[in-house]
Amino acid sequence: MGTGIATMALGHGASVVLVDIADAILARAGARIERQLRHGQLMGAFPAGRAAGALTTATSTAATPGAVAVIEAVTEDAAAKAKVLSALSAMVAAGTPLISNTSSIPIGELARTIERPADFIGAHFMNPAYLVAMTELIPGPQTGGATVEAVASLLEGWGRRTVVVRDAPGFVTSRLLHPMINEAARIVGAGTATVGAVDKLMEGCLGHPAGPLRTADLIGLDNLADSLRVLSERTGNGSYWPCELLLSMVAEGTLGRKSGRGFYEYGEALS
Repeated sequence: MGTGIATMALGHGASVVLVDIADAILARAGARIERQLRHGQLMGAFPAGRAAGALTTATSTAATPGAVAVIEAVTEDAAAKAKVLSALSAMVAAGTPLISNTSSIPIGELARTIERPADFIGAHFMNPAYLVAMTELIPGPQTGGATVEAVASLLEGWGRRTVVVRDAPGFVTSRLLHPMINEAARIVGAGTATVGAVDKLMEGCLGHPAGPLRTADLIGLDNLADSLRVLSERTGNGSYWPCELLLSMVAEGTLGRKSGRGFYEYGEALS
């Protein structure tokens, strides 16, 4: 998600500082961003004639002061996100929007580690972020109105349309989509239908654009399982817990498009 969000901003002319834990990871991310920028240009996702912004990489959050906004996009784990967000909130200037790209963790929960929760908001970008123009915007209980307006304006400048929803586990899109994918995987695991049959029926009968299981491969099965765990734990609904087939695929390293194999075969992993 981090590379997709960076590609979105770069393609609209914004300069981006991309932070990760190792130079090798950043090198792979830079190569992926170059490919995504070319793809976005071919798809008409960026303003015609506008030069891409400058990309800088760093292995320390110390590179973030002076930013117009800071977007956190680490793994869907509340403790990991809280650690990063706490460090960031101590560094960025007051009034700088601090944005969490989370698909399921309540913003109010993450805000407990933030020095200025009025500056903190959730933005649930869809994958691939540089192509999908709709973004779910989630203010927490303490998010200031100025932060909501600033982030909506920022995203509008990057060609995004925003829908503001109330804070809750999974918000709207994940609360609806991820349990549906989980049930689709349960149907396959039970032998009721094949992967292809499930997706064809959902596409042809219910208008799902790609089918739930192909969508799962795009999300990443590990990310999906993490989100379902959050939904189950935060709502107390055991039916949201990731099904046996999904958990076994994650344990085997079969993670979807990024690993080269998920519910479908892709030939090679995304580097």
